[in-house]
Amino acid sequence: MKTRLTVALAALLTLSSLSVNAQLSAEDCATTGSVFYESAKVGNYDAAYEPFMQLRKDCPKWSLALYQLGEKLLKDRIKKGTNKTADVNDLMSLYEDRMKHFPSKTKKGDVLGDIAQLKYDNMMGSTMDQFKAFDMAEKTDSKNFKSPKQLYIYFNLATDLVDAKQMPLEDYFELYDLLINKIEGKESDMAKMIGQMEEKQESGAKLTSKESKRMKGATKNLESYGKIKGSINTLLGQRADCENLVPLYEKQFEERKGDIKWVRVAAGRLSAKDCNDGDIFFRLVQQLHNLEPSAKSAFYLGKLAEKDGDGKLALDYYNQSAELETNPSDQAKVYYQIAENFRKKGSFGQARSYYRKALDKKPSMGICYLKIANMYAQSANNCGTDVFSKRAVYWLAADMASKAARVDGSIASTANSTAASYRGRAPSKADIFQEGKQGQRISFGCWIGASVTVPSL
Repeated sequence: MKTRLTVALAALLTLSSLSVNAQLSAEDCATTGSVFYESAKVGNYDAAYEPFMQLRKDCPKWSLALYQLGEKLLKDRIKKGTNKTADVNDLMSLYEDRMKHFPSKTKKGDVLGDIAQLKYDNMMGSTMDQFKAFDMAEKTDSKNFKSPKQLYIYFNLATDLVDAKQMPLEDYFELYDLLINKIEGKESDMAKMIGQMEEKQESGAKLTSKESKRMKGATKNLESYGKIKGSINTLLGQRADCENLVPLYEKQFEERKGDIKWVRVAAGRLSAKDCNDGDIFFRLVQQLHNLEPSAKSAFYLGKLAEKDGDGKLALDYYNQSAELETNPSDQAKVYYQIAENFRKKGSFGQARSYYRKALDKKPSMGICYLKIANMYAQSANNCGTDVFSKRAVYWLAADMASKAARVDGSIASTANSTAASYRGRAPSKADIFQEGKQGQRISFGCWIGASVTVPSL
């Protein structure tokens, strides 16, 4: 302890003498860095500030800790608000210096996103200036620009620009597609991880502390991405309805019908919004199939066949589309469409098979679990052998609805309330006691072909 006090005292004396010098030597950088580090790591930011500023000026490559602890120091000063504007600008400079001096240890998309966040939070510049700051983060390092909050702000600013006629509607739609694909990719990755952890738990194995932490983090992030996706879809709202899309593409068709990318995107957006009643959708689909026969064109032809009432032809096109599709998320959408067709016809077994295929491709597609849950609930009277087993089907339905909530934050509220409703229809504790079924396994016939364990009392 005495030795540490002696070293600290010597460092402070050295720092005092350095304040009159213009430049620090390598040895002085180490000494000043020690003073800064010892104060900053315990949150004594007042004492750390002077050596922090000296290090930034003379020893910018001293240590990554200069930028990690310096960020906390400046955020503390901003929070206190003594000289907020100067400290905000200083923090942005610190982020830029970190990218300059420690490029291999810095995720540019993350840091540029933080700079953009600072500009937005502190109302620096115009809406366009703030948008361009987020846009730079996306275009510089898309992989590491992934904060749910920042992705939402990015799109929210774009929405303001569109409403102010400062951004073309088509650019706005392209940004929407980019962000939704990014979010859904993150959702799928996390849902897959959660699924693997749940399978391990269901097998009777215990998660390690590291695995538990990862699962908790993935669950939290999955919920955040789900909420942000819902908010982005809300922002898109009427700006991407048929009333806006149809005239936009009708106006552009003759000029751009040779541009395969434009045709593909236009047909996809009309399909996603169910704007398939007008002539423009048919023309786009036909043109897409002429230019590039593919999974997408087969899918759209399936929608047209379905619209014309030819279910068999529609199914043929959908299956063809699923086989040709290479993008897992898009493949999941095709399987979901097929499943929906079977569900609406009452072919629940076949519908579940395709919902499961969709989930194999996109584990975060919670709506599939919710649809299966609803089919189980609808089949309760048909798949049980007595009153108790018929009501027990609702436990199975509730489990499916709960799973939907776990993997898809965008429908978590609906799924959880649905699960609660189903559990309310399942046998009560009094029913279980009266029947003496606690802990028993009940199997269901018909198309369900599954079983559930009766809760213990």
